[in-house]
Amino acid sequence: MTFTYAPGWAEPLFILFLFILGLCIGSFLNVVIARVPEGLSIVRPGSRCPKCGHVLSWYENIPVLSWLGLRGRCRGCGAPISPRYVLVELLTGLLFLACLKRFDWTYELVPALVLVFLLVPLTFIDLEHWILPFSLTLPGIAAGVLLAIPQGVDAVGQAALGAAVGFLSFRLMEYVGWRAFKREALGGGDKFLVALLGAFLGWHSLLGILFFSSLQGSIVGVALLALTGRAGPRGAPEPEATPPPPQDPQSDAALTPPVETPVEASKEEEEPEPTMTWDFTKPGLPLWKRVVLVPWCLLFQPIPDATLDETGEEEEWVPGPTNIPFGPWLALAGLEVMLLGPWLARVLPLDVALMLGGTR
Repeated sequence: MTFTYAPGWAEPLFILFLFILGLCIGSFLNVVIARVPEGLSIVRPGSRCPKCGHVLSWYENIPVLSWLGLRGRCRGCGAPISPRYVLVELLTGLLFLACLKRFDWTYELVPALVLVFLLVPLTFIDLEHWILPFSLTLPGIAAGVLLAIPQGVDAVGQAALGAAVGFLSFRLMEYVGWRAFKREALGGGDKFLVALLGAFLGWHSLLGILFFSSLQGSIVGVALLALTGRAGPRGAPEPEATPPPPQDPQSDAALTPPVETPVEASKEEEEPEPTMTWDFTKPGLPLWKRVVLVPWCLLFQPIPDATLDETGEEEEWVPGPTNIPFGPWLALAGLEVMLLGPWLARVLPLDVALMLGGTR
């Protein structure tokens, strides 16, 4: 399905418009990246400095140019503005042009641009917060299926099958990984991101996406571990130990000899090993509730059960030095398969090329 558009002499204007559109959407995606993880509205209030609350004027919101004109600092308080804002804007604009190069002015360009719109914020959010918000992944899965409707019933079936295969395969890997390592081996949001990619790119592309994401993530993770001692970005800093207050040498406490205490057991010995208790197996439930809970538990119940602290709340997970977020590598592999699939299929060995046969 090819669009009819202006004569050939006007095509550079359309290309320029698409690039500027990408820059503007990238500016909006910066708001999404900053606010969605915090549970804030992406509409209100308007853009403002997070340090001093200075409300940005329209000329301070021009993609790329405003950052350059302000020399990367807030006009109100002079606080530095992260270069990430410019990176996201330029990346989105360039990816829009790459989609045009791959699909030309055809209908396939539309779902490709929507996929970029979803993957850019998911990548940066996962890098910073180690989460893949449902507010992006679930609408993204629906969008992938709905955007296939103009291409016919077969395309809708492929999109729905891609979403289902992607989700179920990673759900199975999530459970098998937990059984093998006795701890969470995959992030809970990864299966929804893979379902999103399957909805847009079809189930045939999923094996190639898994191959490229694992390969590239492993290479970069090992390199970072060797160079910096850490594979992924750091989590929240651990609170520093507070030193005991100085004691008066004349006080009774200073004269009291320290009481020897037995060596504390290691944390690993104190904490119970995480277990997986399916909700539908809990005693006292009526049969109808067990039947209803079975599909929910098999598909969505968290694996493994989260460790609880002394107050009964779930302990906040902190990434270790060998942990690396998998979502950005899945997103990168999805873009590679979508934009470079035909070229990769020609230059790579046949076994690898077969994994890219589902790209559209």
